[in-house]
Amino acid sequence: MLKSIEGNFDNPEVNKLLTKHFIELRAASPEGSAHVLDIPGLKVSSIKFWSLWENDKIFGCGALKFLDKDHGEFKSIRIHDDFRNQGNGIKVIKHLIDEAKKLKIKRISLETGAGEFFDPARKLFKKCDFTPCKPFAHYKEDVNSIYLTKLINHE
Repeated sequence: MLKSIEGNFDNPEVNKLLTKHFIELRAASPEGSAHVLDIPGLKVSSIKFWSLWENDKIFGCGALKFLDKDHGEFKSIRIHDDFRNQGNGIKVIKHLIDEAKKLKIKRISLETGAGEFFDPARKLFKKCDFTPCKPFAHYKEDVNSIYLTKLINHE
């Protein structure tokens, strides 16, 4: 059964997943092009974070950063290695979109890497109907980054 827990940074499994995410993304991104947040960066008041669990095993996580009252940004979307290539990325995206709807967010945007390491993430976001956009919020044009966005249907 799917369970979502907001926050939960002190859970060792959450901590381990986020630490691995941070280390891998920093290693895969050129200097100045890494936009991954560490745990203290995810704890700020403008960000809500959820870990997702199935049968008491963490399978993924993701965060929503408020850019303004109608616009949010997805951050730190990660699937545990044991749950990759099983459709769980879509479960995380759907959960985050449902949370965004509850918070009256109308548009979700995100930044991901342009390199080969980020191919699976880009494929997932395309499958979830995210489309390319210009840099948003504090981002600037960067050959190492891809910017994507999606309007949220509130029906």
